[in-house]
Amino acid sequence: MEKINVYSLKGDVTDQIELPEIFEEEYRPDIIKRAVISIQTARIQPWGIDPLAGTRTTAESFGSGRGAAMVPRVKGTRHPAGSKAAFISMAIGGRKAHPPRVAKINHEKINKKERILSIRSAVAATSKRELIENRGHKISNIEQIPLIVDDELETIKTTKETREIFKNLGIMDDILRSKNGRKIKAGQGKLRGRKYRTPKGPLVVVGNDKGIKLGARNHPGIDIVEVNNVNTELLAPGTHAGRFTVYTKSAITKLEELFQQNRS
Repeated sequence: MEKINVYSLKGDVTDQIELPEIFEEEYRPDIIKRAVISIQTARIQPWGIDPLAGTRTTAESFGSGRGAAMVPRVKGTRHPAGSKAAFISMAIGGRKAHPPRVAKINHEKINKKERILSIRSAVAATSKRELIENRGHKISNIEQIPLIVDDELETIKTTKETREIFKNLGIMDDILRSKNGRKIKAGQGKLRGRKYRTPKGPLVVVGNDKGIKLGARNHPGIDIVEVNNVNTELLAPGTHAGRFTVYTKSAITKLEELFQQNRS
């Protein structure tokens, strides 16, 4: 594998390391999409209606020969031609014909080997400048993809410090893209605590979180994750691979060990 530069918090080259084999993995958008959908559907909360809803009634059919439809009618109401129908789905207050059921299986499962392959493929996609630009990320000021930063980044705990560091590294352009791209959603989501949609910005993958999540969480669109918690959805939001990703030096050294692909 080729050697790649490691940058300091001031944007200077301080070291060189060899990229692990995971960055040479084949790009598999089909497997990436399956893995992201599996993660998303695992969060769906099963729900359904009361199985007896609309059925708690005295209604019975009068039978044939009355000159009226043989639908269940509430006891004690008027003549069959004007009595109140109940129980059936077409009646007011009746049961639903095909209601949602708790037993419905929403989770799209994925095999372990496919899940690992999807992570490897999504990690490899973070080193392809064309894919990253196609997602809309602003990386014209980034000299090297993937961008690898010294482990000192993991210890930064304030927004003020991270802002200066991101400016030095050229990451701030993409964060401003997320900030300026914030839009009001269409539909009922506006009334349910999720009024705005913010485009995804950079993903920062660290070996150990020693405060960086506190320091960077106020920047719009940015996500911070420890390398052992990396998943396909973070690397490929919306099933689209090629998210602009910043790695710390220790995260790069752990990647291959964590996501080894057993090809036997």
